[in-house]
Amino acid sequence: MSPISLRPAKARVRLPAALLALVLGVVLAGCGSSGDGSGNAGDSSPAAQSGAFPVTIEHKYGKTEITEKPERVVTLGLSDQDAVLALGVKPVGVVDWFKERPYGKWPWTKDLWGDTKPTIVGERDSYNMEAVANLNPDVIIAQYSGMTKQQYDTLSKLAPVVAQPKKYPDYAAPWQDMARPIGKALGQEDKMNQLIEQMDQRYAEVRRNHPEFAQQTIAVADSFQAGTYAAFTSTDPKAIFFREMGFKLKDEIDRMAEQGMNAAEFSSERLTVLDVDRLVWVTSSEDANNRIKAEPLYQKLKVHQEGRDLFVPYENPDIGAAFSFNTVLSIPYAIDQMVPRLTADS
Repeated sequence: MSPISLRPAKARVRLPAALLALVLGVVLAGCGSSGDGSGNAGDSSPAAQSGAFPVTIEHKYGKTEITEKPERVVTLGLSDQDAVLALGVKPVGVVDWFKERPYGKWPWTKDLWGDTKPTIVGERDSYNMEAVANLNPDVIIAQYSGMTKQQYDTLSKLAPVVAQPKKYPDYAAPWQDMARPIGKALGQEDKMNQLIEQMDQRYAEVRRNHPEFAQQTIAVADSFQAGTYAAFTSTDPKAIFFREMGFKLKDEIDRMAEQGMNAAEFSSERLTVLDVDRLVWVTSSEDANNRIKAEPLYQKLKVHQEGRDLFVPYENPDIGAAFSFNTVLSIPYAIDQMVPRLTADS
C-alpha cells in the first residue's frame, strides 16, 4: 500500500452521448441507490442548523445553490468523506484510493461508518457517471479532487456539485478551506467551524508544548523505487500537518517540484535536499525502509548519521495515512501518534 504520492493525474473523461442520455434518464426516472447498503445511508442524517438553506457556495467552476438539506451525499474528493462523517452524515457514494476502500478501515472513521458500506463510484479523479446517477444524490462534493470542468458540467445535471475551492490549484487547498464548504453544503456550518477550531487548538497545544519544533526544519519523503525519491511540497497535506505543529518547511523542495505537483522527485544524487533537522519517511514497507538506509549517499547525510530521521508506516499502524489525510477526523489521531515519536529522544 502506498501513501499519497504525486498529485493524482486528472481524468480526461469524454462521456459518450449515449451514456450521458442513460445517466440522465436514470436520474429523471428516480432510480434508487445500488451498492453495499447505501440505500439507507442518508435516512437519519443530523438536522441542519436553522436558516441554513437555501445556500450558495462559490468554487472553482462558479457557484452552486443548494435549496434544502441534502439527505443523500456523494463525495468525489479523496478525503472528503472524513469531513462529511464528522458531521454525522454517511456518504452513499465515495471514490476509491489506492484500492483502500474508504470505509470501515481507518481508526478515525471506523466507528462512524459502522456496518455501512458506501458504493464505490470511481477511482480518484475517474468517475463512473452511471454509478453516481444510480445513487440519486442530493449533493455531490468534490473538494480534495482534480475534477475537470467537463466532469463538473456532466455531474451538475445529476445534482448540485460543490467543486474544489477556487483560490487554490487542485489538491492544494488548506484542509480548513475544504472543510468549510462541506459544512455549508450540509447545513452544518456552525458545527464544522467548531470542529475546525478544535483542530486548530490541538495544533496550538502542540506548538505551545514543543516550542523547539519552531526551530527545526522538516521534510517528509517517500521512495517509490530504488534510486527514486520524492519530497512533499508545502501544499501537500503531509507537509501541512507538520508545519501546523510548528516545524519549518524547506523552500527548496517547492522550487524543485514541477508545476502542479505536490512532490519533488529526484535521484540519489540530490538526496542532500533531505539533510534537514528532522526527516520523516512515510513508506509502504520495511523493505523500502531498508533500501533507503542502505543507499550509500543517504548514509552520508547528517540527519541519518545523527538519528534525526524517522521511518513511519503508512498503515499497520495507520500513522502515515492519518497525516496524509489531515482532516478534522484524522488530525487528533495523527498528533497522538506522531508527537511521542518526534520527542522520543528529547
